[in-house]
Amino acid sequence: MKLVFATQNQNKVKEVQLLLPENIHVLSLQDIGCLEEIPEIADSLEGNAILKANFVTARYGYDCFADDTGLLVDALNGAPGVLSARYAGNENNSEANMNKLLNALLHHSNRKAHFKTVIALNLNGAQYVFEGKAQGEITSEKRGNHGFGYDPIFKPDGFEETFAELPIAIKNGISHRAKAIKKLLLFLNEMS
Repeated sequence: MKLVFATQNQNKVKEVQLLLPENIHVLSLQDIGCLEEIPEIADSLEGNAILKANFVTARYGYDCFADDTGLLVDALNGAPGVLSARYAGNENNSEANMNKLLNALLHHSNRKAHFKTVIALNLNGAQYVFEGKAQGEITSEKRGNHGFGYDPIFKPDGFEETFAELPIAIKNGISHRAKAIKKLLLFLNEMS
């Protein structure tokens, strides 16, 4: 089975391909010739995932899935949330985003947060939605060289390491994206 993963983020494509069995081949947007940025203008993670999946299906005719992920920080009333990638501006700069978040939490003792991933799957003319969460907290400084986005400042519950310090095999067992992908996989296995 071939599915397009509607993302320009090659790190996400690699991470997700590692989670999927060999009989599911993931195509990136580049693989299908979609080089344009798909607008993420919804006010929810689910809305953005649906927008991206529908864009690819409508314009390119592929079965596909798209995700949107946000980091929701308790002390900031769920911010940065749906704006996580553009928290410090439209440049989608991870360093700037992390620095802004760390500064916003300087005087907060509650550092609890969770990542949430929503996946929208367009398959055989129908749409399905899956969700995964990873609970944890925001560290006071960046740690680790693996991963991407907010990984260097997110320490998942039950671990002393940040996502950026954990080996990819461990992160892929506990992450929000992994949990959503597992739900997607269970569904795809039931369909086949």
